[in-house]
Amino acid sequence: MASITLKNLVKKYDDGFPAVNDVSIEIADGEFVILVGPSGCGKSTLLRMIVGLEDITSGELSIGGRRMNDAAPRERNLAMVFQNYALYPHLSVFENIAFPLRLGKAKATKSEIRSRVTEAASMLELTEHLDRKPANLSGGQRQRVAMGRAIVRRAEAFLFDEPLSNLDAKLRGQMRSEILQLQRRLGTTSVYVTHDQTEAMTLGDRVAVLKRGVLQQLASPRELYEQPLNLFVAGFIGSPSMNFLPATVQGTTLRTPFGDLEIPAEKAAAASGKPVVLMGVRPESFEDAELVQDQVRGHGSTFTARLTHTEWLGNEQYGYLPFEATAEVRSLLAGLARDLDAEELKPQLVVTLDAASRIRGGRDVLLWLDTRRIHLFDPSTGENLTRDAAAGAELTAAAASDRAEELARARQG
Repeated sequence: MASITLKNLVKKYDDGFPAVNDVSIEIADGEFVILVGPSGCGKSTLLRMIVGLEDITSGELSIGGRRMNDAAPRERNLAMVFQNYALYPHLSVFENIAFPLRLGKAKATKSEIRSRVTEAASMLELTEHLDRKPANLSGGQRQRVAMGRAIVRRAEAFLFDEPLSNLDAKLRGQMRSEILQLQRRLGTTSVYVTHDQTEAMTLGDRVAVLKRGVLQQLASPRELYEQPLNLFVAGFIGSPSMNFLPATVQGTTLRTPFGDLEIPAEKAAAASGKPVVLMGVRPESFEDAELVQDQVRGHGSTFTARLTHTEWLGNEQYGYLPFEATAEVRSLLAGLARDLDAEELKPQLVVTLDAASRIRGGRDVLLWLDTRRIHLFDPSTGENLTRDAAAGAELTAAAASDRAEELARARQG
């Protein structure tokens, strides 16, 4: 196991385009870090720079305290799991897993190979498949074989390059859980690339959000969700994504397309002097006003609006409320959609309601909004004006403390 340090890493291609631009990340020994972002953000390039498949234009890469800029991939002792499995079709599962142990200067003995492969197969529930060929396995089983090949190497770190992209949704959820449990059990430093923010939120100790080769924010999943640094991070993290509405601040009143909302004084003060702000609020911050308990009602504001329709999902339901937007706001939403690699961000509000709510589309309804959870953004810079940096840091520190205790228990066991 080893720590990985990226210090001001830059990758420029021949045309001068910086695919990775001044990225610095400290990955602790045993930590699980996710690189996430839309297509073309530089996450896979950064992973390939760590493993040695891409040259580093400038900056410094250290693994276990040793500078590795010019080291060949085999000298870095890293195990990589790819999206396409990269298995040998003519070899059995046993031989595919054992393959790395038969290479290199210090080849393992037959007994050691059998011991390591058997141990890895047991972890991955592949014991009964060791004599089969990859063609006779399911997609999830093939990915387990690829992971087994990484495990037997006893590498300094695992590097995952979108390993679940070829699997269906149900199998992705299952494999996601298995990867997390395996990493926790082994305590191996891991770097995982994905464009799926659900994978990022459920797997990572910390998540690095990238945009056009630039690191936007590095924090625990909860800090990213509750205290996003800017408009891009707020829009990328979360499903359904955060709502964005134009608003103006007058005193402690926020004037929005759905009426006036009273907001906490500290939030109003943070946006003072801004002629227009973007109000960011997550769908789950809303509720059917009839279902809100008295003890929390005072922490929010109510407003009347008309939903176009609702979607009932069993455990919850979504409501949709369009609003009128100026050409400037539409342009801003279109630009954000391009950054997020999304088709479109419509001028509408998406609200999450309790499954018991009888609210339906086509009629005026009374909704409640928890105004404590509102964010206000500067539309010109994207800065989150109301971000509580101290609260965010506490969330990431708490996650790191929990992870350290978990790692200590795993190593002790």
